Amino acid sequence: QAQLVESGGGLVQPGGSPRLSCAYSGSIFRRSNMGWYRQAPGKGRELVATITGGWRTNYADSVQGRFSISRDNAKNTLYLQMNSLKAEDTAVYYCNAIVVRTIGGSLVPDTYWGQGTQVTVSS
Repeated sequence: QAQLVESGGGLVQPGGSPRLSCAYSGSIFRRSNMGWYRQAPGKGRELVATITGGWRTNYADSVQGRFSISRDNAKNTLYLQMNSLKAEDTAVYYCNAIVVRTIGGSLVPDTYWGQGTQVTVSS
C-alpha cells in the first residue's frame, strides 16, 4: 500500500538545523511531484517546498534560502533540510505526493499525505 511516513521533528532551538525525512513506499512515488507543507496552530496548511519528478524545486518566500528540499529515490526518501530556524517555523510538517494516473484515457491526480511531524522552535 502506498504511504508516506515523516520523521525528524521535535523540539529545536532557534537557529537550529534539523532535517525532516519522508519515507515513501511504492514505486509510484519515484516520478511524482512531492513536497512539504506545514500547519501552524490556528492557521491553514501552507506550502513550504516542492520538488518535481525531474528534480525542479520551488520554495515559499518565508523559507527561501533557509530550507532545502531533496529526494533520494534509491532510498525512497524525501528530505527537508531546515536551517536558521525561527519561532515562526513552529508547525506540523506534512509530506505530500501527487501521483498522476491514466484512467480511461484521462489523467487523474491522486494526492497522498503523511501523518505529519511536529517541529517546535523554542529556547
